[in-house]
Amino acid sequence: MSAVHGLADLFAIADRLARQRLGRSEPLLRVSHLRPDEETGVVSRLFDGQAKDEGAPDVVIVPPSLGHPPRGGFVPPLATWLRERHAAGTTLASVCAGAFLLAETGLLSGRSATTHWILAKDLAERFPAIHVNADRLLIDDGDIITAGGLMAWIDLGLTLLDRLLGPAAMAETARFMLVEPPGGEQRRDGAFSPGLGHGDGAILKVQHWLRAQGARKVTVTAMAARAGLETRTFLRRFRNATGLKPIEYCQRLRVDKAREMLEAGPRPIDQIAWEVGYEDTASFRKVFTRLTGLSPGEYRRRFRLAADVG
Repeated sequence: MSAVHGLADLFAIADRLARQRLGRSEPLLRVSHLRPDEETGVVSRLFDGQAKDEGAPDVVIVPPSLGHPPRGGFVPPLATWLRERHAAGTTLASVCAGAFLLAETGLLSGRSATTHWILAKDLAERFPAIHVNADRLLIDDGDIITAGGLMAWIDLGLTLLDRLLGPAAMAETARFMLVEPPGGEQRRDGAFSPGLGHGDGAILKVQHWLRAQGARKVTVTAMAARAGLETRTFLRRFRNATGLKPIEYCQRLRVDKAREMLEAGPRPIDQIAWEVGYEDTASFRKVFTRLTGLSPGEYRRRFRLAADVG
């Protein structure tokens, strides 16, 4: 609900500021809240900012969910309704788990889309025709826009303002709300959360072992021995179970530990690199930047838990 009401507030603020700047009295934006019947999927207006009940929407936004991705008998008819709106020229957008409902329409097949990083694997498995890229906070494909985490509705709203009212209105609204203009990635915000429900007991044993000892100075041979598998078999099963090569998996574990240490205190970066398993600080910086989108120093400045008190 924070996304639903937050977007309504954002558009109301933008409308007011733009009308003041342009000397207009009539509203420039109309915001409605739509709700499907949970049994039939029939869509009706729950709220309308202009007390009207006619006209097709230019944009339909599927909000995020605090629970599971949308499921139930209302999903197929609602997906049909969304396809019909899209065919009539409406732009479709989603935030977080809302991408699952857009995926049900089939319109994301063959396209790139984003969602909350913790839901990305589920989205990719349920809809393999979609190119899921959870590193992106927002993917604007013109007629379809997907936004990542729960609070990505802010970036989505500003992106839509840029399109509907122009860049000046978007920038003016962002300044008023004290938020940054759209842009950036969400990979820096999500902790590494490897899947453990794949059902391969041998690989799960290795995953628990790597997490416990920090993936420091481990080899593929050692991991295969821990799993009780021949090396080639281990490599194949590890990739099938986790979606990553062993070295990529270990890099993510090490970077995750380094993020915690950077957030917690002023320890030197070369010391952190050594403690998480990198003897070469330059290699650590390269891997960290590739996986988070920020250098270790930039990450610390942005996410340090507490400032030093003199």
